[in-house]
Amino acid sequence: MRQAAGEGSGELAEGPLSVSAVFEGGETIAGIRDRASSFLRDLREKRGVPVSDRAVDVVQLVVSELVTNTRKYAPGPLLLTLEAGESVVWVTVWDSEPRLPVIRGADPARVGQHGLEIVRAVSRSFEIHREPVGKRVTATVDLAERWPER
Repeated sequence: MRQAAGEGSGELAEGPLSVSAVFEGGETIAGIRDRASSFLRDLREKRGVPVSDRAVDVVQLVVSELVTNTRKYAPGPLLLTLEAGESVVWVTVWDSEPRLPVIRGADPARVGQHGLEIVRAVSRSFEIHREPVGKRVTATVDLAERWPER
């Protein structure tokens, strides 16, 4: 749950805008990415929220990586939630696997398993929380045209 709208909260004056969808496994990752793009397009066109082209690309990348990991390592459905604040979008994926993912260090010689490393690099923040059932992974992406500070 996000803090109430106000100074420093990053939320829209009307409160956060969000969309959630459960995916059972038959959907393509490209289709799930398209749902994320549609959400951002609606923010831009219907609500007047400034959403940079970079933000759309980064959210698509984050959704792809998180959903791919869930499909690869977690049984059962996944829940994708996109929640927009005044200057950020929170991309959250819940799955039923209780084991937390291991984020490996950078290794250019390693083939594969760079997904979470990439998500951390392009996100303002990245969190993993164990839930009573499964886990929840959240990446925060800036809507404006700027790179995350490190």
